[in-house]
Amino acid sequence: MDSPLALYRRYRPETFAEVIGQDHVTEPLRAALANNRVNHAYLFSGPRGCGKTTSARILARALNCAQAPVADPCGECDSCRDLARGGPGSIDVIEIDAASHNGVDDARDLREKAFFAPVRDRYKVYIIDEAHMVTTQAFNALLKLVEEPPPHLRFIFATTEPDKVIPTIRSRTHHYPFRLIPPRLLSAYLGELCEREGVGIEPAAVPLVVRAGGGSARDTLSVLDQLLGGAGADGVTHQLATGLLGFTPESLLDEVVDAFAADDGQAVFGVVDKVIETGQDPRRFTEDLLRRLRDLVIVAAVPDAPATGLIDVSEDQGERLVAQAARFGRTELSRAADLVAAGLTEMRGATAPRMLLELICARVLLPGADHSADGVMARLDRLEKRAAITGTPGAPAAPAPAAAAPAAPGAPAAAAPAPAEPVTASAPEASSPEESGPQSRPEQPPAAPAAPPAAPEPAAEAPAAAPAPEPAAPAPAPTTREPAQGPSGGLTLVDVRRLWPDIVEATKLRRRLTWIHLTQHAQVVAVDGDTLTLGFANAGARESFLKGGSVDIVRQAAIDVVGADWTIEAIVDPGAQPTAGGPGESAPSVDQAPPAEAPPAPTPAAAATPPADAPSAAPDGPPDGPPDWAAPEATAAKAPPPPPEEPAGPTDGSPEAPRADPGAIDAARQAIRDTRSTDAPAEADDGAARADAEAHPDDLDVTSYDGAELLQRTLGAEIIEEIPHQ
Repeated sequence: MDSPLALYRRYRPETFAEVIGQDHVTEPLRAALANNRVNHAYLFSGPRGCGKTTSARILARALNCAQAPVADPCGECDSCRDLARGGPGSIDVIEIDAASHNGVDDARDLREKAFFAPVRDRYKVYIIDEAHMVTTQAFNALLKLVEEPPPHLRFIFATTEPDKVIPTIRSRTHHYPFRLIPPRLLSAYLGELCEREGVGIEPAAVPLVVRAGGGSARDTLSVLDQLLGGAGADGVTHQLATGLLGFTPESLLDEVVDAFAADDGQAVFGVVDKVIETGQDPRRFTEDLLRRLRDLVIVAAVPDAPATGLIDVSEDQGERLVAQAARFGRTELSRAADLVAAGLTEMRGATAPRMLLELICARVLLPGADHSADGVMARLDRLEKRAAITGTPGAPAAPAPAAAAPAAPGAPAAAAPAPAEPVTASAPEASSPEESGPQSRPEQPPAAPAAPPAAPEPAAEAPAAAPAPEPAAPAPAPTTREPAQGPSGGLTLVDVRRLWPDIVEATKLRRRLTWIHLTQHAQVVAVDGDTLTLGFANAGARESFLKGGSVDIVRQAAIDVVGADWTIEAIVDPGAQPTAGGPGESAPSVDQAPPAEAPPAPTPAAAATPPADAPSAAPDGPPDGPPDWAAPEATAAKAPPPPPEEPAGPTDGSPEAPRADPGAIDAARQAIRDTRSTDAPAEADDGAARADAEAHPDDLDVTSYDGAELLQRTLGAEIIEEIPHQ
């Protein structure tokens, strides 16, 4: 049994109505045939495989049809049957391949035979294919015959390069330029052919076949014939088309585009490594990436481009393009496309295409290093995109200085900052650290003045007069936000990783120990609805994070930065590589204390035994007090050596000192609290500081513990007797 003919031969058009994509040529020819106004010579030009030779055969059939003049051949007469698909051919229609018959002798032989009358039909038609291969001498030999042919003679020249046909011949013909077939029309035609063949084809595979054909009907049908021959029970799938035609899989393009959007260099270079390891051509990958960026540029400008057919992609791929374009800015996309296009030009003839591909990716990933106008606009696009995601105009604003948060004793109430939005809470007094924020303080009466109002440096001594821990001045209370109505419901893992450095910086403003946990041990693993999963490098870091109360700090920071009220979950992820310290900033080491940021705290002796006739917060501490520590986190990470001057009372600060009984420690703490509550007036934010200290017992903050607690937690010492300071 003979194998079937190729698709481009089995489905060769037999009438002008069957020719697709060439209406600008077929309609005038049909009108000329119907009106019997046919010229003696025609020149059909255009790209290969677009229907030049087929149209020449149809024209010859129409000229010799028994019903002529007619627009389309009847298909029933002898001439039409001889020139049909699979017919034997007609002796009066001669096809000449000019690529092998292009000399003067061939032209002279044609000239001698042309004067003989046709054997059966009305006209003797010469179809000269690849006419641009005819030499100038051969064209000159045919010039007189083409200019003044006998009445029974017709010439049809077909060529892909009409400029190589000498002007004297070209001026004697009617020129009809053919064009490439539009992709949309060709896609519909391929679907019809697959239905006739009884083989299914996935919608995602059709654009690949059309792209491989390059707008040529013959080349496209050849590609489809190859895919139909290798198709299995599922028909022509996208995977089959990608593998046979050598295109980059859509999954790789989606992965590299998402990595560019998230500024994830590790993922980008991982894709490049996959391209090389799977044996793909780096130049083809770069070309496919440029095509994807071109589609994204169009989608960014016209969001409904996939639906309107402006770009020829499948429905699911169109949805992915819209989602990917939303993660970029227009300038950033245009800049990336320009860089890839320039790199693709450099890769032609390069000996190390992988190196050039990696350099292209590095340039796309570094808009900050590009000081041109495109680089500046790309950075601006990222800021605008972040503002669109978070609903805020930019990065979270820094909190007010420490000197402006808690008002110093004796300072006027007007010095406190006014709330940015009306407070929605109804209770005038705070019951938790979050509710005792700076928005509720202006409504409370100022504390009784405990120091002379005329202080030489009130701004510098205000923190010392009213020591308050950093958690006592958080960002605006969550009662003024509406996280459920914010735009964070559609945040993906890529978006959260882009915003994660800002969230970590927000935790640093609230609690530095939480910031150290996040920068040294944690990374974002997953985001699922209202749940944010953090991965920790080891179980110890995870337990310290959970027991230290850092979950609430991260949750509140996420509300302030992103506007999303997430449930924070912590898991052990040995592969966690935290990189959320922010640009240009490294996380502090466990053995190295971070620089001092809080004002000096009162000495333990003064905090433990305030005089009965002195205010609760004196501007100046006793001269023999112990030195201040740099920051509470450093103390929690590594206990400092004993201070050079011990507070009043016998204490044992050596590491070998035995630990005291917990019952005695609790009794001493209660006695000190009772003494302070009866002898010293409370400050406006002492309750908030005490509540935060009790809520986070593992976070050592020297400003929220009395002397006995501080000595017990840091040195393991026990106060046996206290001597009041005179």
